Amino acid sequence: MAITLPDGFLSYCKEWETRIGAFIEFKDEPEGPEAGDLSPDLPPIPPETAPLRGLPCAVKDNIAVKGFSLSCGSKLLEKLRSPYTATAVRRLEAAGAVVIGKTNMDEFGMGSSTDSSGIKRTNNPWDQSRVAGGSSGGSASAVAAGIVPFALGSDTGGSVRQPASFCGTVGLKPTYGAVSRYGLVAYASSLETIGVLADTVSRCRRVFAAIRGKDPRDETTREPPPGSPPLYGAARSKGRVIGVLSPEAVARAIAAAAQEASGVDALQTAAQAAVLEDEVAQAFRAAQDRLADMGYTLVDVEIPSLKYGVPAYYTIATAEASANLARFDGVRYGKRPDWAENPDDLIDKTREAGFGPEVKLRILLGTFVLRSGFQDRYYLRAQRIRSGIRRNFEELLGGMDYNGPPPPCDGILLPVFPTRAFGRGETGLSPFAQKAADLYTCCANLAGLPALSFPAELVGGLPVGVQLLGRAFSEATLLDIAEAYEAKYPIPHPAGYRPFWS
Repeated sequence: MAITLPDGFLSYCKEWETRIGAFIEFKDEPEGPEAGDLSPDLPPIPPETAPLRGLPCAVKDNIAVKGFSLSCGSKLLEKLRSPYTATAVRRLEAAGAVVIGKTNMDEFGMGSSTDSSGIKRTNNPWDQSRVAGGSSGGSASAVAAGIVPFALGSDTGGSVRQPASFCGTVGLKPTYGAVSRYGLVAYASSLETIGVLADTVSRCRRVFAAIRGKDPRDETTREPPPGSPPLYGAARSKGRVIGVLSPEAVARAIAAAAQEASGVDALQTAAQAAVLEDEVAQAFRAAQDRLADMGYTLVDVEIPSLKYGVPAYYTIATAEASANLARFDGVRYGKRPDWAENPDDLIDKTREAGFGPEVKLRILLGTFVLRSGFQDRYYLRAQRIRSGIRRNFEELLGGMDYNGPPPPCDGILLPVFPTRAFGRGETGLSPFAQKAADLYTCCANLAGLPALSFPAELVGGLPVGVQLLGRAFSEATLLDIAEAYEAKYPIPHPAGYRPFWS
């Protein structure tokens, strides 16, 4: 199904794209899938009921869309065209949406700025001298600029929520298993999920409703458990309790951990990186005050094992990345060198020329923690910490069984990132500081829980987001709270924004 683009839309897109560089590939004349591409297990939704009918969308370039690029932001795969379409995209197409482009990203999803893309640079629509966030920076930037009303991204440790916060959009990381990963190029398989970036909370809800559900091609998927809140129904606001995770308490916990470890410099730096800049702290306090005024009960909470979240996350993520990226060797996948002496030389030259420095670093780290004699010391210890983080969250939010007594909290409010969108060079963050700042986002991935980022306030001309984290398959609860917040405090837009899509 083709769509008719509004008058002035293409010139609007070209003007914005020149400034922000959100797309790796963009189609001026988009067409929907051919009839044969919608297999019998996903029949098309009747046009009169298609909730996304006629809307264009963008897809991060590590999610397969037949006939489009599938570069993963890497020079290694720059010329690769996808021969098939991911389940989540097929479900969007069945709901009437049409993919108009593939968006830029940090190479293989490894980064917090989209500056580690091997293809191009993406800028923030609010200030082109600042980063868009990562790794789904292209998707967030395209939505914030109004080029598309929604886009798909992937979230491994915050890669949907952090760019959503930087660009002033809504960003949903679903429960692990709620959305099929079939067609998502694997980085860290036990952590990542396909997520949604949208211009409004209600649009985010509609997109999530279209893409979620069990998929026979992905054995980790499942339907929501009995008793979980329905996506559409009467929203309950009175009596809801929101736990507030104090960033000051988190920083103190990390500092205490550093002292326990005889003052490890890395942990001390991590404690400093977790401290919110003044503008982010202001927005976080404003969000708390506004939610309290709206009738929610806010209580302070603590997650004791959270202080070990970043080390555990990067240990697990790099270990899985080192295994998943082994396939990119120039034989099965990847751009080959013109000449090589033998198969080993072929692989070496392919990876040396194709992988960027961040990808090489993470592969080396992952290979190290999986070495014989080191698994118990690093990898298995990280998995035990992961289990502890999951238990801590379940004590506050409840587990998968919705038939038991109500949990203490309906959701947990916490910052998304310690800073607003940062600049480049001397005004930016060091690579280590960027990784340490993932503290507030990576634990939702470790626990497999849903988390929703939404704009809280505009401070100093830049948006600041906050996030709500909930129990497994409670996306509806998080969306209800955020939608009520948006109704009172509308989402701002950058200068030059035009609303093409209702």
